[in-house]
Amino acid sequence: MYRSPLLIEPASVIPLSEESFDWLGRRNVTTPQVRGTTESVQCFFAPIHYESNYAYPLIVWLHGPQSNEQQLQQVMPLINMRNHVAVAPRGTKPNAVDRLSYGWSHTPEAIAEAGQRVRDCVESAQHRFHIHPERIFVAGYAEGGTMAHRIGMEFPELFAGAISLGGPVPRGSRPLRHINRVRQLPLLLAVSPDQNYSINKVMEDLRFLHSAGCSLNLRLYPEGDQLTTTMLSDMDCWVMEQSCPTAVAS
Repeated sequence: MYRSPLLIEPASVIPLSEESFDWLGRRNVTTPQVRGTTESVQCFFAPIHYESNYAYPLIVWLHGPQSNEQQLQQVMPLINMRNHVAVAPRGTKPNAVDRLSYGWSHTPEAIAEAGQRVRDCVESAQHRFHIHPERIFVAGYAEGGTMAHRIGMEFPELFAGAISLGGPVPRGSRPLRHINRVRQLPLLLAVSPDQNYSINKVMEDLRFLHSAGCSLNLRLYPEGDQLTTTMLSDMDCWVMEQSCPTAVAS
């Protein structure tokens, strides 16, 4: 199968202008919102030929390491340009060297802040677009994928699914403390094993979630592929299966 690698640009070359363009022709796609002393920056993606009468699935994207919320504009055209609305928050952990680069910390305070940023994104998207309330997904790449699973497990009623592309299953700070509700949340773990996330660790995570009774779809890709167009396309299919299973089956 042909797999085209997706090269994520470093955050230092991604513009953070407030005059970013979106597919609806509106301005101010990246909207700074200040809550107390914490800055919460969001980036939006609207599908081509957006129809205000149609309730769209929403993808909340959590960017990978050494990047920022603008990564959304790179990945969404490779996922699907027609079927989803998407929004991305900025990571909670600033890069000490590159001021435009962020990551995700897993301290209790940072987890709470990340959860708040994701919920703020959902609320902002619902005000801006017509979103189906039962088709909201949280997804991320690498450490953003780990945080996506963690936030999905923390607020399982909010999401129709949680997706990690290359990010290990979260450990510590009791990710399964709502285990009975988490068992109802569909999880997707898509992995191309490497030295940071080996096949042995993937199998450990699989056994961990299986023993907890979670609903997990595991997809393995050739070693070293990292994030590819095939992986993103498969994510799109999985989201559509969760959103419209009868339509996909037909």
